Amino acid sequence: MKVELNEIRSRRGIYLLPNLLTTMCLFGGFYSIIAAIDGNYERAVIAIFGAMIFDGLDGRVARLTGTETVFGKEFDSLADMVAFGLAPAVVCYQWGVARIAEYGSAWGRFGWIAAFFFAAATAMRLARFNARAAVQDKRYFEGLPSPSAAAVVAAFIGLAHEYDVTGLPGLILAFTVTVLAAILMVSRFPYRSFKDKAAGERVRYSRLLLVPIAIALIALNPPVVLFLMFGFYALSGPIGWSWLKIRKRPRDAGASREAG
Repeated sequence: MKVELNEIRSRRGIYLLPNLLTTMCLFGGFYSIIAAIDGNYERAVIAIFGAMIFDGLDGRVARLTGTETVFGKEFDSLADMVAFGLAPAVVCYQWGVARIAEYGSAWGRFGWIAAFFFAAATAMRLARFNARAAVQDKRYFEGLPSPSAAAVVAAFIGLAHEYDVTGLPGLILAFTVTVLAAILMVSRFPYRSFKDKAAGERVRYSRLLLVPIAIALIALNPPVVLFLMFGFYALSGPIGWSWLKIRKRPRDAGASREAG
């Protein structure tokens, strides 16, 4: 009887763990919004990246422990909406987009529209992912993942805050980065998911070495390196799609000539 009771408690603990990690992701988004309202943009940016870490852990823990549930998936999507939709939008708006109003009411409207557009794009991106999760190729994401889009916006805010980017050009750039990240989220560009191998499969030592190298590079200059890393990943979708289209054209032209 005691053994069965211990097993039940153990299972409850396992089910609690992934949801606890999801809650930490949600808290990261909530704290980021609070920090941005208080004007502490450095902590706001760090909180978003912290939420990304917990978001990456909850799904993996659930799969490894066999505790994936419908509740967990829905909870994860709601937490992602706060952490990677509302939080980056509010942080960007509070940091500088709101100051665009100083240059005219039209710029002010563009500011809050850009922030809302990012939040709405995140909601649509998450809804599309949930609707197509069963039939989608696990190796690729359709559209830029919401955590990566949030990372692009957060890294830019961290970069602009670190180097004191001010004035209308800096504000327009923040507006542009936010809108472009939102557009890439709802686009149909394919993005590598890096889920080619399962957690228990072997990987090459060269790939394993990339982890400490990435950490070392980030430690040198976090705002610059993070913005470049996630910015390159965001651009990899349209660049890869364009490259495939360019390579396909000569083949299609050759095939049409042979048919003629």
